[in-house]
Amino acid sequence: MVERETMEFDVVIVGAGPAGLATAIRLAQLAREKQQECMICVVEKGSEVGAHILSGAVFETTALDELLPNWQELGAPVTTKVTSDEIYWFNNDSKATAIPHFAAPKTFHNTDNYIVSMGNVCRWLAEQAENLGVEIFPGFSAHSLIIEDDTVKGIITGDMGLDSNGNEKDGFMPGMELRAKYTVFAEGCRGHLGKQLTNQFALDQDASPQHYGLGFKEIWQIDPANHKQGTVVHGTGWPLSADTNGGAFMYHSDNNQVVVGLIVDLNYSNPHLSPFDEFQRMKHHPIFKDVLAGGERIAYGARAIAKGGLHSLPKMHFPGGLLVGCDAGTLNFAKIKGNHTAMKSGMIAAEVIFNALTNEQQHTDLVDYSEAFKQSWAYKELYQSRNFGPVMHKLGKFLGGAYNTLDQNIFAGALPFTFKDNIPDHATLVDKNQASVIDYPKPDGQLSFDKLSSVFLSNTNHEESQPCHLKLKNSAIPIDVNLVKFDEPAQRYCPAGVYEIQQIAGKDEFVINAQNCVHCKTCDIKDPSQNITWVTPEGAGGPNYPNM
Repeated sequence: MVERETMEFDVVIVGAGPAGLATAIRLAQLAREKQQECMICVVEKGSEVGAHILSGAVFETTALDELLPNWQELGAPVTTKVTSDEIYWFNNDSKATAIPHFAAPKTFHNTDNYIVSMGNVCRWLAEQAENLGVEIFPGFSAHSLIIEDDTVKGIITGDMGLDSNGNEKDGFMPGMELRAKYTVFAEGCRGHLGKQLTNQFALDQDASPQHYGLGFKEIWQIDPANHKQGTVVHGTGWPLSADTNGGAFMYHSDNNQVVVGLIVDLNYSNPHLSPFDEFQRMKHHPIFKDVLAGGERIAYGARAIAKGGLHSLPKMHFPGGLLVGCDAGTLNFAKIKGNHTAMKSGMIAAEVIFNALTNEQQHTDLVDYSEAFKQSWAYKELYQSRNFGPVMHKLGKFLGGAYNTLDQNIFAGALPFTFKDNIPDHATLVDKNQASVIDYPKPDGQLSFDKLSSVFLSNTNHEESQPCHLKLKNSAIPIDVNLVKFDEPAQRYCPAGVYEIQQIAGKDEFVINAQNCVHCKTCDIKDPSQNITWVTPEGAGGPNYPNM
């Protein structure tokens, strides 16, 4: 039995993303206003705040305006205002049709929004939190839950200094118990503790399955002649096939840089599809090529996003804590934005928790959260766009897009229909023999690249001798089931080259290169056998994104 140091707090928050930091700041503000002591701790698995943050990001300031109304005076890195929107249907690899604004959902319009690095916004939010007395511990993963009497009492941070077999190395440091009156889980999309809590407390029993997209992002330094600061480009169509949903984006930020990316919905059916390679060939379309030509790719990353919306939202409260932000799935996919709704969900959490603490309650089931969230503008947004994703899944890009334009632009999301998608993303793949093999072009090293050189740009690093954080429930399934039926799609859906099929001693072997993992969680989501579970590696492991 490992002896662990214990620290006690009023509130422990797991994850220093926009939701977790907004929770911490609002709690500290309320404590200061009421002149009450409130001990708040935020744990962050990245090496620093922002290291694991990856977002587009066109940022809507609604929540920030409420949380820190003087954010401009405080020096928030929110300075590049959107000046124009361009929306395209990509007909093929060389043609694109510009879509007029009236023919696109108004949720795609970005007037008054900003192009930002959400990693840098989180670094700045962390400074504001620390100025209010919040303790932030980067480099510590929340490894497991403390549950006593069916109530969450806190978390245990990951052990440091175990070898690949789980044995203690020199310098072994056991994880700490961080106990709290209330624990807030803000781990981002497909948080591994959020997943456990959902199962333990049946939080999703009345919800549709959560749906996901895999988002890619690169930052390019481009020729100043090609730069149009403040321009936002969105598009759909090619290179994705008619039955594969998703969309492309390109944002002209400051300093002659652009952000370019692709989101591929993870309900795709063809097991031969490689989302990474779809993104790489996308950049050869003239809309992107003409901007990127002669430029230099300086950053790469990938991350799953929760896009199920209102129908997939679980119950967000349970005895002793709350799920907030993308850990619950508060992203508004109709806007392709989730930072503002994540922050608002955290601010509401802070208010509900502070009220409970003021009434000397602890470890209770904060049922008031449901109603408080329902009364917020964040809920109203999610309600108005509740059918957006399911309609695209049911009707396809063209008819679904037409319905969403009508619903959003004319009826403000009030059409009296309900569309739900109750097929989980992992259950959508067809047999490999029923799907067409996709012949992807080789990367040219100028616009398109391979996975390993891309992972290098993500600054991903894990201590090599540590327990593998990608757990197989059954080690035989990848070869005996997934390879036979689906040509083992893990070797294609992973955006970091973690999974390979290798011939070893004349036999097919499933190889896991865990040190490449960028923590996108796609394997945990898309594996058709649900055989892979992502757990936290040692704290500070994973990508180190500088400006994502």
